[in-house]
Amino acid sequence: SRHVFVRDLEVQTLIGIYEQEKAAPQRIIVNIDLSVQEGSGDDDISHVVSYEIVVKKVEAIIAEGHINLIETMCEKVAAACLKDKRVMAARVRIEKPDIIPNARSVGVEIERVR
Repeated sequence: SRHVFVRDLEVQTLIGIYEQEKAAPQRIIVNIDLSVQEGSGDDDISHVVSYEIVVKKVEAIIAEGHINLIETMCEKVAAACLKDKRVMAARVRIEKPDIIPNARSVGVEIERVR
């Protein structure tokens, strides 16, 4: 198998259950690791899972609007990635680095397998 990944993607989004989190975007860090079926090896982008498209999927989910829970966002990202039949498993980690002052970050990581 091959792994396609996105590391430390920083984006601003409306996420959280508290009123201040619903009023202003906050920074999150997204990490995605996809286990995919090998491509044909013929140097053709259409035969591989593109990390650029994976990032666009995250951006599209964020553009949908406010989400209460990081768990929900993780599930949405994993489901979007698994729509590509070549993706066999998706590990998604989303962190909020600015929530707990004495922690570098807090968050959730999930893994979903086809």
